[in-house]
Amino acid sequence: MDCAEDWMSLLSPQLWDIPLHQLSIPGSHDTMTYCLSREFPISRERSRVLHLLGRFAPCITWPVVLRWSVTQTLDVTKQLDAGVRYLDLRIAHAPCGSAKNLRFVHMMYSSALVEDTLTEICEWLESHPREVVILACRDFEGMTPELHEYLVGCIKNIFGDALCPRGDIPTLRQLWAREQQVIVSYEDEATVSRHEQLWPGIPYWWANKQDTQDLLHYLDTMKGCGRPGGLFVAGTNLTENPSYVLSHPSRSVEKMTLQALPALTDWVCAQLPGQESYCTNIIAGDFVGASSFVSDVIALNRKLLPP
Repeated sequence: MDCAEDWMSLLSPQLWDIPLHQLSIPGSHDTMTYCLSREFPISRERSRVLHLLGRFAPCITWPVVLRWSVTQTLDVTKQLDAGVRYLDLRIAHAPCGSAKNLRFVHMMYSSALVEDTLTEICEWLESHPREVVILACRDFEGMTPELHEYLVGCIKNIFGDALCPRGDIPTLRQLWAREQQVIVSYEDEATVSRHEQLWPGIPYWWANKQDTQDLLHYLDTMKGCGRPGGLFVAGTNLTENPSYVLSHPSRSVEKMTLQALPALTDWVCAQLPGQESYCTNIIAGDFVGASSFVSDVIALNRKLLPP
């Protein structure tokens, strides 16, 4: 058994009573982009020009869009096996298919259905009973109030008593005692208000930068302003814009990320979890299997142990 699969249960007992927002937790940014599909049109939230190009020049448009949409190559089970415990789930109602056709989205729609993916996560948790995951449900492109209720019903039916209702942020010991393994944050306030099993959206520090040093400067500036009081994410993901894509036609998110890895790794290894204002909590990245990112984030928890 790979230690990364069960890293939470293998933490020092001295860390079992520390609330989750003071631990160091690895996450994947845009978790489900490994299964984006060409079977669907480009996301409704993209520009009209991109839609027209996708319709009339798909042989040119689709490969470019795909290169700049995919941020992960490991599937969700392999991400969990690697130690990822925060999953960034961008959910949408795809325009083709059934009335309840919920998929994942990042410029393109996924081949995977949301309900099937949640079931896959639940099955993984059943075989790892002392691991805890944070599911960040976001975006909700094309979602009606009825679809929100349908999605929440799926979440409740699939995870059942393993869901941790919102309240004070728990410790691992508390979650284990209650046999709870899932915290669901949901970025729709009206829906959250109707369901105690949902937590409010978790703040995500998104730099929206193409340059690595600009990204790290943004993260350090946010740290200088003081961390949020609860769970939060520092995103180490670089972001393209149209002018960058046009001026770098042969590049991709993956090439940007791999080039930035040495500087990103140095920044991650310098972080400190805990309760101080400058401390980090969840750190999310792209292509989490391409480097030591996950193990580096987990290792930060050793800094919480007394000397």
